[in-house]
Amino acid sequence: MKLGYSAWGMPKLPVDQQVDIIRRCGFTGIELVCIPGSSTDVATTDKAERKRIRKLVSDAGLTLTALDGHAPHMDPDPGKRAAAFARITAGLDMAADLAGPEGPPLFVLMGYGKPDTWETDRDVIADHFREFTRQAAARGVTIGFEFHVGQAIDRPERIHWLLDAVGSPYFRLNHDVSHLDVMGYSIPDSIRGLIEHSAHTHIKDQRGRYPNHAFLTPGDGTYDYVSYLREMDAAGYKGFATVEISVMVQRQPGYDPAGAAAQSYRVLTKAFADAGLEIDR
Repeated sequence: MKLGYSAWGMPKLPVDQQVDIIRRCGFTGIELVCIPGSSTDVATTDKAERKRIRKLVSDAGLTLTALDGHAPHMDPDPGKRAAAFARITAGLDMAADLAGPEGPPLFVLMGYGKPDTWETDRDVIADHFREFTRQAAARGVTIGFEFHVGQAIDRPERIHWLLDAVGSPYFRLNHDVSHLDVMGYSIPDSIRGLIEHSAHTHIKDQRGRYPNHAFLTPGDGTYDYVSYLREMDAAGYKGFATVEISVMVQRQPGYDPAGAAAQSYRVLTKAFADAGLEIDR
């Protein structure tokens, strides 16, 4: 496995600064975001800037692992829903433009909906992702679906249902174990049966159980990264373990994006060592 870091934890910093922080910490992968208000917002990042970013990332010796493009495609307002669809299409174009030697970055999207509206939302969500995946495949881009606590697609059986409903090699998972952990799933049950469908991961720290849970910076909770890494290794996962800092953390007074990245690197490198695993470079 390799170690990556998501710019989700520093979305408003200039992309040059994001790359510099992540590189200096020692991570070898970076996930960028193109959501509204970010420094790499799809609406304000033109072709020339995308070309510059591609070179910036490559010159830093980083792999561009993913592009986070969440947009509220389940909004009940038709105008807002149409705007979300347009933003997702533009994000897929941006992912294609950012392709490097390893190909385009994964394009990460959530499903939305609510756990108690699963029965009514699931077919609509599947229809949406069939369309997003069709567009992605035409561009050589893969969708990374992020299942999420508190949303309609939140647990393994529902995740598998959606995988089957979309049924495309261009539709994979962005495996964020934290969402299953706060629902009470064990580490093995959070990984087995899912990781083989995953093209990317998110890890953070957390405490409590949904809905009374909190996401934390790695090291500020008690998550067992050693068992997680051993389970992932046993499952044959060879990609990036990518740290994501939740907005729950970012909203705290005195939040330091660079400090969070440095702490995360220290915690995860120690976990790799304690697990008896090498970090791939």
